Amino acid sequence: MDHQALLLLFALFCSASLVDAGKVLVFPCDGSHWVNMKVLIEELHSRGHEITVMRPSDSWYIKAESSYSTITLESPLGFEAEKLGGFVTKMLNLRRDGASFWSRIALEYEVMEQFYQLHKHMVKLVGDIFDDEKMMQELRDAKYDLVLTDPAIGGGVLLAHRLGLPLVLNVRWTIQGEAHYAIAPSPLSYIPIPGSEMTDKMTFSQRIKNVFFYFVTQLHFWCVTESNYKPFVHRYFGPDIHYMELFQAADIWLMRNDFTFEFPRPTMPNVVYMSGFQCKPSKPLPKELEDFVQSSGEHGVIIMTLGTLVTNLPEDIAEDIAAAFAQLPQKVIWRHKGKRPPTLGNNTLILDWLPQNDLLGHPKTRLFVAHGGTNGLQEAIHHGVPLVGLPLMFDQHDNFFRMKSRGVAQVLDIATVNKDNFLQALKEVLYEPSYRDKIRTLSNLHRDQPIKPLDRAMFWIEFVMRHKGASHLRTESYKMSMIQYHSIDVAVFLLAVVSLVLIIFISMIRFLWRRLFSQRKDKKE
Repeated sequence: MDHQALLLLFALFCSASLVDAGKVLVFPCDGSHWVNMKVLIEELHSRGHEITVMRPSDSWYIKAESSYSTITLESPLGFEAEKLGGFVTKMLNLRRDGASFWSRIALEYEVMEQFYQLHKHMVKLVGDIFDDEKMMQELRDAKYDLVLTDPAIGGGVLLAHRLGLPLVLNVRWTIQGEAHYAIAPSPLSYIPIPGSEMTDKMTFSQRIKNVFFYFVTQLHFWCVTESNYKPFVHRYFGPDIHYMELFQAADIWLMRNDFTFEFPRPTMPNVVYMSGFQCKPSKPLPKELEDFVQSSGEHGVIIMTLGTLVTNLPEDIAEDIAAAFAQLPQKVIWRHKGKRPPTLGNNTLILDWLPQNDLLGHPKTRLFVAHGGTNGLQEAIHHGVPLVGLPLMFDQHDNFFRMKSRGVAQVLDIATVNKDNFLQALKEVLYEPSYRDKIRTLSNLHRDQPIKPLDRAMFWIEFVMRHKGASHLRTESYKMSMIQYHSIDVAVFLLAVVSLVLIIFISMIRFLWRRLFSQRKDKKE
């Protein structure tokens, strides 16, 4: 009987797991965005959910062979490592050519052109999916419970609505910039536009600058996004649908930041903050690396990496950085694939790859030199490591401005960095105690939560599966026109009513005055 009872309990456990398991269709964004999406996928898979990932044929990070199922799309997206690396190098060279007006215009135009081409490839890829009746029928027959996507590209959002599935966003950016602007009220008086490098405490002149940045970004979206997504959505979803309505109709927004990083601002019930969800306790280092770290003694180590897109720097910059490192007593671990700088000191170890999270969590790590990607900054906050920033492009300048405004980082312009200013920044962060004290404070705030960010994300993904969506948390304001949203029609109506009342009142006064004047005139006669 005991043996049978155990078998029965095991069968009940398995059946319960099957009931709770869901089917998730994932439409990810490649590159560094895939790094954090993969964390969610692996956690969902460990909980028994069936995962299917859609990937373009020229995918960079997203591999076809894995524990999850994949659907490889024949249409390329143009997300190639060599192409993107060349683009970053070109951007860096444009910045180094000088800060002239025309150099800046050329830089902005190049960025806009690259984004335009990315979105152009995306809508073509999604159009090919929609027009492939066999694939669409297979996707419908699979009976997915929801679509999980990164709205920095629009494919997953469009596909979810085409299939009529609940939608969960793994989001920091949408196709129209920082995600809050698409879903939550964002007054320009105290919410700085990304890229403006301002805080939530703005002077009058800064508020003017913020409004200017707003209109510039709107022009950017009109040129890059509108021209691609508007005709596509009108073709497949109808002329009355604005493409951003499809994004705003998402059930849950899993936001990859929180208020240790973000300035205070309005938010919405279906926005779930999960900053640092990818951060994990550090694991032991390989023996050779651990021996190198331990050899630093009381001075500790410095970690340097500039992300996935920049594997090497221009030789003169690399030489200046190496020469600055050589003058420090700390040991340095530097991810660098370029030519070995002749100025490299004996204290510096160059690697093709380094275990970033494990090194940041090591007790001997004193400083992190980084490019300003969100993942790296959140890991630095989590482990309490101050920073020196060499931001390159996109949101990296804005990310590091936020770190600098909190007193946990020094920031340099990669185009003008040299041995002297780089060494000065390193020494400032290493030897001024306030940087380490403030980053520890941020780390304590970040860690002091009732539930782990990854567990919070899992709860809400599974919540959407259980309830077939989360419409009760979603505002319907996105269905309103700008006139309705800002109550312009109500204001015009009330103004008209007040005007009509005033006109009637003035007319009555004039009528009574004329009648009284006429009666007086008759009496005199």
